[in-house]
Amino acid sequence: MKSILGIGNALTDILALLPDDSLLERFHLPHGSMQHVDAQTAEKIWTSLKPIGVQYVAGGSAANTITGTAVLGMPSGFIGKVGDDELGSLFYADQHRNGIRSFLLKGTHSSGRAMVFVTEPDADRTFAVYLGAALELVPDDLTPEMFKGYDYFHIEGYLVQNQHLVRKAVQLARAEGMIISIDLASYNVVESNEAFLHDIVENYVNIVFANEAESLSFTGKEPREALDEIALICDVAVVKIGKAGSMIRSGNDFYRVNAWPGISIDATGAGDLYASGFLYAHSLGLSLQKCGDIGSMIAARVVEVVGPKIDIPRWKAVKQEIRQRIQDPE
Repeated sequence: MKSILGIGNALTDILALLPDDSLLERFHLPHGSMQHVDAQTAEKIWTSLKPIGVQYVAGGSAANTITGTAVLGMPSGFIGKVGDDELGSLFYADQHRNGIRSFLLKGTHSSGRAMVFVTEPDADRTFAVYLGAALELVPDDLTPEMFKGYDYFHIEGYLVQNQHLVRKAVQLARAEGMIISIDLASYNVVESNEAFLHDIVENYVNIVFANEAESLSFTGKEPREALDEIALICDVAVVKIGKAGSMIRSGNDFYRVNAWPGISIDATGAGDLYASGFLYAHSLGLSLQKCGDIGSMIAARVVEVVGPKIDIPRWKAVKQEIRQRIQDPE
């Protein structure tokens, strides 16, 4: 079976369910955005969250995707940096438990964390991220040996703010002949790195994943037109449109993928796990329609739980659905 390597911010998600936007407003966090905060602000937010009750989950966009591919049986590796602390140990243990080959380097700061606020009524997510040690991952940390033996390379868009790191990573992946994918991550990250992202996608990336807001920031166009424009500069473009499903274009071929049925209580990890299913199916040589369907199946399961981790019963059920979809005629 083909294998995949991911690179991203090694973060622990601290998940909190909020009844309204009042806490977001207090800390000037735009609804639905991803904002970086310093250590002092992170501590203030954390103090405010304690009375609410939170859940700790090893996360990070690319790490979530790689966990999904590993659970599906695809040999998977991950590159990241953590602190020498409890959260770093938790992150490593989670990857080890899922059979991921980790290249987890140690930084001098504490491990990164993503405080994820899930707000009613639509389970929208807002992120306040303290990168900590994750931000210390630098180009010199990457070696050609890390990339050898892998067929796919997946990058989270949050990492593009470290442009020199991403450029070296895609150059090493291209030298190994890997299929490169990127998830654009967040509309404000895309806005602040638009020129760099266009350059990287056009010259290195094969598969692009984006949601409506990210595709709008990337192209200035609405989803259908944005899909067409992205497809002009990569092999496969995917635009996710929430409850309406997703759209895929490769060359002149267009596919519409329906959202799989599911009861959504928290959208955290939906895009990451969609990418897991899509890349797993792509590695099997399945049609792009089936790639999208399998991504949609897994995304529908993760939104039924709080956080980016699907429980064992749901994984068993979705694996059976995937086996059936693989066998189905087009």
